[in-house]
Amino acid sequence: MRYFCLPILLLTLGLTACQYDNFEPPKSTFEGRVVYKGEPILMQSANVAAGNNSDFPVFLELWQKAYNNRSSIRVPIKQDGSFSSLLFDGDYKLIVPNGQGPFLWKRTAANTPDSLDLTIRGSQKLDIEVTPYYMLRNSQLTVNGRKIAGSVQLEKVITDAINGKTVERVSLYVNKTQFVDAGNSINKADLAGSAITDLTKVNLTTADIPALVPLQDYVYARIGLKITGVEDMIYTPVQKINLK
Repeated sequence: MRYFCLPILLLTLGLTACQYDNFEPPKSTFEGRVVYKGEPILMQSANVAAGNNSDFPVFLELWQKAYNNRSSIRVPIKQDGSFSSLLFDGDYKLIVPNGQGPFLWKRTAANTPDSLDLTIRGSQKLDIEVTPYYMLRNSQLTVNGRKIAGSVQLEKVITDAINGKTVERVSLYVNKTQFVDAGNSINKADLAGSAITDLTKVNLTTADIPALVPLQDYVYARIGLKITGVEDMIYTPVQKINLK
């Protein structure tokens, strides 16, 4: 009997391994954008190099109802406001957790994050409507020598006394790659909110861009707004700027 135990055990393990190998992965793509009146909310890019524990600072949460909400699926939001996740078909509940994003998500009468019911049956697209504290309008970036100048208009969207926020600072960020924000920059200029007298006329200029190694004759830049009491910033679109 001893001579047959090992082959039988190996056969059993082999069958078990085959069962795991045949496990069907999720195939349905759930994708969309976080928007305000159809306009995407632009946020921070992946920031692993700067020590952020999350690949993306802002995320949505999906709870699959069939599993009694034991755990959630985090769906990261990219810097262009888009998101994408592979899911199993099923019924889900979507929420934006407290403290996520430079915006407000709808809330229940008990002042908890409201939810959106989703039925995933094959791939689908959906824009998630939120209300930002501010929007950044009519941004312009120009170059003078190796200095980058930027201008932007701040539109205060949430104005009520309970939820309205003030401006902590406006910053102009410059980086060698298109991933440019508070956690990814080689140069920046800051303007404190207390120094802004007109939200429609905000101007900043960086110091000289340092020598780039390896050599390149262009950079990427955009303007970000830090809102008082809100961790996540909102940004203008990324712009490529030639230094020649």
